[in-house]
Amino acid sequence: MKILLVSSAACIIALITTAWLMTFAKWFPIKAVDSFVIDYKTMIRAHVDYALMALFGVGFYGSGVELPLIACWCVAIGGFSNPTVFTIAAFDPSFWSKPLWKVYTALSFLVSSVGFVWIAYALAAHALG
Repeated sequence: MKILLVSSAACIIALITTAWLMTFAKWFPIKAVDSFVIDYKTMIRAHVDYALMALFGVGFYGSGVELPLIACWCVAIGGFSNPTVFTIAAFDPSFWSKPLWKVYTALSFLVSSVGFVWIAYALAAHALG
């Protein structure tokens, strides 16, 4: 279950990184950064998603419920890869039309969905138990 804490830490680092990227993109005229962050609104989506995924990981770990290890890995992998979809899309305006990124996005959503549903089941089973 400690993988949830590791992935939460990774999401927090990504959260801070996206915050700095957006700060430089909006408030400081640095051409290298301005040309790098193409879609500011999508970067905001990534930023919020990293925060949510970090909170989910910490919350699941802190619930005190023994959760299935594979479900924790799915949440950890999907919880980081899902916001990363938005991060990559913020840098690449044609992201959504590229087959490689469509596959990456689908796999990310699939893995995270499996993990979240599995953990939801484990929490409900514990509560009703």
